Formats: sequence, C-alpha cells, structure tokens
Amino acid sequence: MTTEVDGSISDAKRRIIEHLKRVESTTAPEIAQAVDTTDTAVRQHLDALERAGLVERIASPVSGRGRPPQHWKLAALSSELFPDRHGELTVELIAAVRDALGETGLNDVIAARSARQLAAYRLALPDDASSVRVRVRRLAGVRTTEGYLAEAVDDGDDTLLIEHHCPICTAASSCQNLCRAELELFQQALGPDAMVERTQHLLSGDTRCAYRISTRVDNR
Repeated sequence: MTTEVDGSISDAKRRIIEHLKRVESTTAPEIAQAVDTTDTAVRQHLDALERAGLVERIASPVSGRGRPPQHWKLAALSSELFPDRHGELTVELIAAVRDALGETGLNDVIAARSARQLAAYRLALPDDASSVRVRVRRLAGVRTTEGYLAEAVDDGDDTLLIEHHCPICTAASSCQNLCRAELELFQQALGPDAMVERTQHLLSGDTRCAYRISTRVDNR
C-alpha cells in the first residue's frame, strides 16, 4: 500500500478495517454497532473503501421475503495496511544461519537456493538453440513473476535486463552474497554463449539493478 493511500484513510475508516479484520464478514449495521457510529456513516465509509479496493461486498443467499442484508469483507489489498515483518524476519534468519553455521554454511544455503532457482529457470527458458536475446526476454518475464518488475531492452547487439524493483532488497543488504549469487545464476541460466555484466546495482546507490547481456563473439 502506498504511503499516499495509507495516509488518506481516516481513523473512522481504519476502525472499520480493523473490525473487518477480526470477523469473516459482517453487515453495515453490525459494523456501526461495533465501532459506535451510525449506519449511514458506515455505509459512506464502506463505499469509499470499496472504491479504493480495500473492501468487498459478499452476495448473500436469498432466504424468505425481502432483500437479504449486504455483507462486507476485507479485500486482499487491505493486507498491505497491516504490519509486515517478512523483511525483518529474513534478516533475522540470515543472522541465525550465520551464527549457527558460519559464513561457509550461509554460503551453502545460498548455493542451495540458487540451484533450485536455476532448475526452475531452465524449465522456463527456451533451449540453447534460441538466441541470447530471446532467452533474456523470457528471463525478464520469469523475474517479473517473482516481483522484480523486470524488462528486456534491446541496446544494439546487446540486451539490457532491467529490474525496477527488488523484493529481496532488505535481505540482500544484510547478505550481499545473494546479489553475487544472482549474477552467477543469470550466467548459468542464459547459457555459455551469453556474457552477463551488472551495470547498475541498487545496493551501490543506483535506483535499480541492470545487466548488460551480450553474445560471445565466437558464438555470433
């Protein structure tokens, strides 16, 4: 959730969201009673939260006469309004592995992770008979599904792999071997006829990570 959206949520709307977090679904009158306000105010807040994509209406089954009460629940997007310690937990786990197994043991864990990634990438990428450029484009697609917001951009004979977001930035800040492992991972995944050079690095102060990927001269 962006800071702008989070900051636009009033205390009254946040009380409604927090109440919905505690229940599976509920009606506007029930919410009004729980947060001590009027039905009208709650309905207005729910309409605004629905437009923001934070709550959803639930179709209620028809039973008997009259219109069934409208139920509400939180939408998936609302989870971003609540604290998330994934980054902190990852850093803590890295520190625990380092304490328990030493730097060599931590590197072994990173290598095992890279091996699993490499196996998955090789399944997703076209075979070595395709051009390096085609493989980079497929790799960009795979990285995007992993949260890196990646794209492949032609630059003369080379291709740039640009990652506009790093979902493991917090972890990488604690263990830069993760970044070194990714560079090696790209080289292995793209094949021996590809040369991979990192040209921008988020942890070096750049705004993104970028790689220049070219075809080896003797393979052109």
